[in-house]
Amino acid sequence: MSDNEDPTLYKVVVNQEEMYSIWPADRLNAPGWRDEGKQGLKAECLDYIKEVWTDMRPLSLRKAMQATSSQG
Repeated sequence: MSDNEDPTLYKVVVNQEEMYSIWPADRLNAPGWRDEGKQGLKAECLDYIKEVWTDMRPLSLRKAMQATSSQG
């Protein structure tokens, strides 16, 4: 079955490091993940993630890099 034929409804989830993923909408989130607010077919959710997740670095790394650059 291709993604185009997948009738599963997904939701976009995000973790404490602001990393994104998709999860079947009818399942409880894995520990450490919360709903982002977007639901839809797989392709719709992946398109949403592409649009909003523009910096792939984990939040802790972004903060450390910012702290290092503000010290100099």
